[in-house]
Amino acid sequence: MQKFKTKVLLVEDEELARKTLAFYLNTIFDEVIVACDGADALEIIQKSFDNKENFDLVITDLNMPNINGMQMIDEILKLIPNQRFIIVSAHKNEEDLLKLINLRVSGYFVKPLNIDNMMEMLQKAKQEVLLDKQPKVLNEISNLIKLNNSYMYDMETSKLYNNNIIVKLSKKESEVLDVLIKNIGTLIPIERFKKEIWNDISINDSSFRTVMKRLKDKIKDNDFIISHKGYGYIIEKVLLK
Repeated sequence: MQKFKTKVLLVEDEELARKTLAFYLNTIFDEVIVACDGADALEIIQKSFDNKENFDLVITDLNMPNINGMQMIDEILKLIPNQRFIIVSAHKNEEDLLKLINLRVSGYFVKPLNIDNMMEMLQKAKQEVLLDKQPKVLNEISNLIKLNNSYMYDMETSKLYNNNIIVKLSKKESEVLDVLIKNIGTLIPIERFKKEIWNDISINDSSFRTVMKRLKDKIKDNDFIISHKGYGYIIEKVLLK
């Protein structure tokens, strides 16, 4: 079996927490890079991106000087829309949790750290990372839909692939895409998305549009979702395999 290397970025301004987390992370992941705050982390992320490298996981505190965790996450997602995160915080802030719902968040640690719980979550996150790295022989899968020359969709697993690489989607992004896939060739109004995904047609339009924007940002290199302003969204056709 092919062995894949795992690389994580730890962003933590408290020295003791930083050293503790770094120690345990190094027992699980192959490479651990440490940043002291959000500004430091963004420099590391940008340099890594420029070198066509990436981090499998970013583990970050939320309350930090210079650039806080939420601001840093927003900036990272502009550069890498499918980045995976684990959050570390002194308390669970309800407002922050709501913002994180549609992001690729694999876990949330509350300080003081419970080592057993933390290790279990980190092991699970590593397995998810390794699973994403596993190549899938797409030509052997009979239930694939070819959306365009870049993207394919597996109807059985509800996974989206970009040139054989899994596109990491949040739960809501995946549900929006699933509605479109199951209704290829049909224009889907926003009200229908609200009913099928949120089960609430009175939900604010901005909630849906935020999810759709994040989804389209992840496929912007060869976007197959067409917007009809004032009417809805559609995947007009698929290609023959």
